[in-house]
Amino acid sequence: MIVLALSSGTSVDAVDVAAADLDLDADGTLHLRLLGHGEHPWPDHLRARVHAAMPPAAVGAGEVTALDTLVGRHLGEVARRADAELTGGRSAVVASHGQTLFHWVDADGTARGSLQVGHPAWIAEATGRPVVADFRVADIAAGGQGAPLVAVLDALWLAEAGRTSIALNVGGIANATVVRGAGEPVLAWDTGPGNCLLDAAVRDLTDGALGYDRDGALAAAGTVDEAALTALLADPYYARPVPRSSGREHFDAGYVRRVLAGARPGLAGPDLAATLVELTARTVADDLRPHRPDRVVVSGGGAHHPVLLRRLGELLPGVTTSDALGLPVDGKEAYLFALLGFLAVAGLPGTAPGPDGRRATGATRAAVLGSLTPPAPHPLVPGDVRAAAVRRLVLHHPDRPEGGLR
Repeated sequence: MIVLALSSGTSVDAVDVAAADLDLDADGTLHLRLLGHGEHPWPDHLRARVHAAMPPAAVGAGEVTALDTLVGRHLGEVARRADAELTGGRSAVVASHGQTLFHWVDADGTARGSLQVGHPAWIAEATGRPVVADFRVADIAAGGQGAPLVAVLDALWLAEAGRTSIALNVGGIANATVVRGAGEPVLAWDTGPGNCLLDAAVRDLTDGALGYDRDGALAAAGTVDEAALTALLADPYYARPVPRSSGREHFDAGYVRRVLAGARPGLAGPDLAATLVELTARTVADDLRPHRPDRVVVSGGGAHHPVLLRRLGELLPGVTTSDALGLPVDGKEAYLFALLGFLAVAGLPGTAPGPDGRRATGATRAAVLGSLTPPAPHPLVPGDVRAAAVRRLVLHHPDRPEGGLR
């Protein structure tokens, strides 16, 4: 089955697309053939509108509805083009993560809900393909965090007896998956900010001209401010037990300004950039080191930041990138949703087993993730009913004579 997948992270820098041909052997071996991946930039006006709707902004139902449509239409156009470019129009289904606007986590760390905009009906209309979307809520309903979802891919891909691998994805938020032998419990959680705080600082510094620290130039020119770093590391988030999840609801664009208001209110420019890179490296390393990894496999936008990658290599053993193991660092998240789309259509769980009989997300049970648009006939509906066209309705009431009511 060829699945075309769409993913856009908290950075809102581009829509990542990937196409994969997946088939499952009777012995449980899943084959994922990489057909290609790419990036489609967001239109500037739509990116700005999405950013403006993210926490701590207060937006009304009208703007959320508008974004659900506008993002959906854009994703539909991206999918239509990507289907032609990557599969020659042969995809069977589209898997779309949509664009997260809000990931609702209580102060005690309990996940309550997650909202992704980009309604799948627009994608289905543009492509003529069924669309699997809304991947997070089923896991949250089962008691999980709804994140990070990548653990299921990492567990199937990296499991190796006698070896501890940690997959580290550094997007806007950084997440980690600890994988040991096949079938062994998996740990997965959001370590904290990946690129999101640095990206916000760069946008402020350049008045929006740049959206990220290109080639790590800004951080490389600065010096870590220890007072600011100490204040940032004091966030209680880092002490929460795993699994845990977070997003821009906590690490929003004004977060650094608020935290440093009493410690280093004037910190800016290269020194701030260097400090924020060190914050990501230190929080990741502090979380991962106790698991004694043999290797740390890095993916996401952070894999392109030379200062961050160097610091991770200094703090942790066996740091490499997912490129070296066959999954492109810029395409891994999109390939994840291709996998989740396949699992959803097959009616298979989209989460990995975790400790204490739970899932890696903390859910109490394995859930099939995602909803299908348009809906497919339910397997309990007889085949002759599925094939029939509905032309007339007759009401039958238990208190009335047989023959129906007209």
